Amino acid sequence: MCADWAVSIRRACGALRFDRSSYHYKSRRTDPAELKRRIKEICETRVRYGYRRVYVVLDREGWDVSIRKVYSVYRALGLQLRNKTPKRRVKAKLRDDRADAVGPNDVWAMDFVHDQLALGKKLRILTIVDTHSRYCPATDVRFRYRGEDVVQTLERICSKLGYPKTIRVDNGSEFVSRDLDLWAYAKQVTLDFSRPGKPTDNGFIEAFNSKLRAECLNAHWFMSLADAAKKLEDWRRHYNSASLRPSFYVVEENRFC
Repeated sequence: MCADWAVSIRRACGALRFDRSSYHYKSRRTDPAELKRRIKEICETRVRYGYRRVYVVLDREGWDVSIRKVYSVYRALGLQLRNKTPKRRVKAKLRDDRADAVGPNDVWAMDFVHDQLALGKKLRILTIVDTHSRYCPATDVRFRYRGEDVVQTLERICSKLGYPKTIRVDNGSEFVSRDLDLWAYAKQVTLDFSRPGKPTDNGFIEAFNSKLRAECLNAHWFMSLADAAKKLEDWRRHYNSASLRPSFYVVEENRFC
């Protein structure tokens, strides 16, 4: 109309009774195909993330998208965590083959081991191992562990040894917590989650835990938390002294506590 009748946009919109704001409006919608691809990628690497956690990741990456949009796409892709089929039939999607660690602090593995005091009180032991050198920076024992406790232990270790590039963990509540996720985001550490029901995805820490149980946990009675911490630390130092590791770990071992 503007070209045929040589009138302004204001007069053309007035004649057609069409709001000028609608004429000048430009869509700010995110490309749905690109959004679907990114949400799918996040859920393939973080298999226990719900749509709220996916939204947090997208927001950090700078996506201008609402949580309702994320939820609708999440549901359309069939990524809901609640499944009506039995858990034994639920299979996570296979991820790309992992690259081997190329040096110290490249990839760490982390898990929990359960034990108890002589009087029956339960203990939880956070175990960490470097998959390249097999060095164990910590076997931290507590009565209970939360996500913030894991962060506290990691920060204590990393302040001495440096931050790893990747940490392999399972889908335990402490490892999928917001505290650990925020810490990893701030320190640029990648959390590599195992597929549910697939302990072989984190075989390094499983092998280490087996050695810890056979050589330490099954060989001692723990009378108190302090007693357990001392015996675990003595075993950790013995384990590290008997294993090959980079020279900078040797220096840190004398100061590590």
